[in-house]
Amino acid sequence: MKNLEVIAITFIGQILQQALATDWYFLEYNPASGENFTSFSGDMAAPTLPSAATYYLWPGLQPTDNSGVYQNVLDGRSGTWWFGSGWCCSDPTLAWGGGFNVADGATVTFSNVQQSNGSWTSTITDPTTGDSATNNFALEGKDFNQAIFAIELDGPSWDFGTLAYSNVVITSSGTDSSWCTDTPTNYDDATVYSISGVSSTVGSDEVTCTIESLVLESPA
Repeated sequence: MKNLEVIAITFIGQILQQALATDWYFLEYNPASGENFTSFSGDMAAPTLPSAATYYLWPGLQPTDNSGVYQNVLDGRSGTWWFGSGWCCSDPTLAWGGGFNVADGATVTFSNVQQSNGSWTSTITDPTTGDSATNNFALEGKDFNQAIFAIELDGPSWDFGTLAYSNVVITSSGTDSSWCTDTPTNYDDATVYSISGVSSTVGSDEVTCTIESLVLESPA
């Protein structure tokens, strides 16, 4: 029994060390209390990948219960960017979606839309190559109130230059659009960033936020 306890404690310690070893840089938007995001789309320019390592660059949505993150990830572990959509990481039965390789400097598109039954559909494309993937995710019952633009590094430093987004459109339920034009949360004040071309419109119980350019420029 003691041996099992030692193994369990060692395993938990390893998980904590891995979590603490990850460097995070991200901006976060939050709608008004009680309102939730219903779509998230835009263009993302893949920077030059310096080497094969755990680079995760992603836009994503996180729910009110913080049970995971629904994301579109540029993954640099193979030495070539791979772009795919998925729900990470609390439900292993919910399969990761399809994806494709992306060349350095290519601009890819992402679109995540909540369906009438509460599930979500992701469509990602590379307009240059014609590669695309569409996947459905059974995320009914998840209320998403965090829209995130993230750089997640487990080992490497931020050595690839800027991460640039354009033509971003985020929609939420409700009528309070202040979250769109307010300054986003800059996690730990860790990121130098620039944002331009922000505007919002309010329709019938829906806020549409448009951001022409959002760039994560460098560590602060």
